[in-house]
Amino acid sequence: MSGKTFGQAVVDVPSTSDGAGMWRLARDSRSLDLNSSYSYLLWCRDFAGTSAVMRVDDDVIGFVTGYLRPNQADTLVIWQIAVADEHRGRGFAATMLDALVRRTGARHLEATVTSDNDASIAMFRALATRWGAGLTGNQLFSADQFPDDHAPEFLFRIGPFLSVSAPSPLS
Repeated sequence: MSGKTFGQAVVDVPSTSDGAGMWRLARDSRSLDLNSSYSYLLWCRDFAGTSAVMRVDDDVIGFVTGYLRPNQADTLVIWQIAVADEHRGRGFAATMLDALVRRTGARHLEATVTSDNDASIAMFRALATRWGAGLTGNQLFSADQFPDDHAPEFLFRIGPFLSVSAPSPLS
């Protein structure tokens, strides 16, 4: 394990051995769009450098999946964030996001959230504050653009990041 330790929790680059645990966390969250188990394995193989996993011992207790936008390589797009129920409220999601901003050297971060996701909205606002970055939010996809029952998604864009050493939310 090459990650950074926070108490017993370690933030690391995911490997394919983490894929099943990530899928289970997404399933158990009951709020994330659940992708196929295969997609989490591929994500760990192909996008490990822009994603993070948090483990206690060998158990995956959190993850962030992300990628660099193809036409804006300085922008890290966050796809999913999950933390196990029993570990929520301890700053682990924010810690993984900070680690990814540092590791990727991204100047901007983008993520979509629904308007009722108060925890994610607060987390992204706090991220912008920690990094001394601006934050904008606009509707990206309306409900009628989805073929199923789905709330509108709002795009949060944070940046530019002015520092590569924002304080850790766990310090």
